[in-house]
Amino acid sequence: MRLSDATLARVPATVGRPAYDRASVRPGIVHLGVGAFHRAHQAVFTDQAMAARGGDWGIVGVSMRSGRVRDQLEPQDGLFSVIERSGGGDHARIIGAVQRVIVGPEAPGAVAEALASPGVRIVTLTVTEKAYAEDPDGANGVCSYLTAGLALRRARSLPGLTLMSCDNLSDNGGRLANLLADYLDAKDSDLARWFAGECACPSTMVDRIVPATTAADLDRAAAALGLEDQAAVACEPFRQWVIEGCFVGPRPAWEAAGAQFVADVRPYETAKLRMLNGAHSALAYLGLARRRRFVHEAVADTALTSVVESLMREAATSFTPAAGQDLDAYAGTILGRFGNPALPHALAQIAIDGSQKIPQRWLATLADQQAKGRTCPAVLRALAAWLAFVRGDRGPVNDPMAAELARLWASLDAPAVVDALFGPAGIFAHHWTATADDRRALVRLLADAPAG
Repeated sequence: MRLSDATLARVPATVGRPAYDRASVRPGIVHLGVGAFHRAHQAVFTDQAMAARGGDWGIVGVSMRSGRVRDQLEPQDGLFSVIERSGGGDHARIIGAVQRVIVGPEAPGAVAEALASPGVRIVTLTVTEKAYAEDPDGANGVCSYLTAGLALRRARSLPGLTLMSCDNLSDNGGRLANLLADYLDAKDSDLARWFAGECACPSTMVDRIVPATTAADLDRAAAALGLEDQAAVACEPFRQWVIEGCFVGPRPAWEAAGAQFVADVRPYETAKLRMLNGAHSALAYLGLARRRRFVHEAVADTALTSVVESLMREAATSFTPAAGQDLDAYAGTILGRFGNPALPHALAQIAIDGSQKIPQRWLATLADQQAKGRTCPAVLRALAAWLAFVRGDRGPVNDPMAAELARLWASLDAPAVVDALFGPAGIFAHHWTATADDRRALVRLLADAPAG
């Protein structure tokens, strides 16, 4: 029997459930990219905010590609379970904030209508880093959907929206604002002015480890619920959401669910990108090279832990933290979270799209430390492991730059590849230009680095 409104009463009392009347809640949020991370993060915060303070903050999810999530959630009336897993056991909770899912490529008009609904005041996005670098003219791109919705709102004399990127990008709100402003300037200058005056794009920092759902996770969810849940997600107990407090209209009481509103998100996002995400990527490429499969296996390898601890120290001293932000304690929590054996997080999944991730996770640290006259041996070792990985010696590389990287490795030796990527005229030079010493160090490290 499948989880749904009709079967919710069958769920054991030990499982948490929505503490509000779902039938009376109206949509207030449209979310683009309704994958597992959104369901385990923003949807959980919103569900708990409505339980604590009420409000019409139901979520209309938009799938940017396929109908898979729609097909999982629609028979379940939008209900799904979040299974928090740790060494102390599993804790299940049913989330009711997602009301329906629209498949964008199948129904772009329905997406525009959802964005132009009078009750909707907020758009959240988890569309991955590479979506901000894609051609925004694509019919199914972020800008296309937002432009159609904003045009309808303006035509109907509705107020502007707060647009919140929840992707792992530095200054993600600014990146979204600039991307959309440039698109609108080219398409509709009047709408561009309306967007600039009526909408806001606060930056955010999100954090929760949410591995891809496996068949075993679905089996564990069914055992906990006594019902089939095809949309279940598994995650760690830890979660964090830091939000820049600039909204153009009302918002959920996310602080009641533990969100933190600040004037400047940058120190928090920098710590997360450079320390946590940077360590994650380092474990992926270094761990795969040592035949590790999962994060907890890699972090149990003392040789890898030593590198990651050094990398986090290099990252922590590359920027100025916010008042009261304890980066030593933060590094300790990161290693503890990575070591969670109940949540196998595949290193191969983390290794995907590395060319889109390393600028924020590693190259920013290298550039800032270089400006201070410092070197970063641990970051360089991680970078060499990535270079070895993208040679593709052990199979296909899942990366937007895979073909270009393969051409470089097929036609150049290691020093020339390093120069083509990180030299003065390199592909990544606008993020970090390696000194001659750093380039030589990378070549030496590459000589000892097996493909990952």
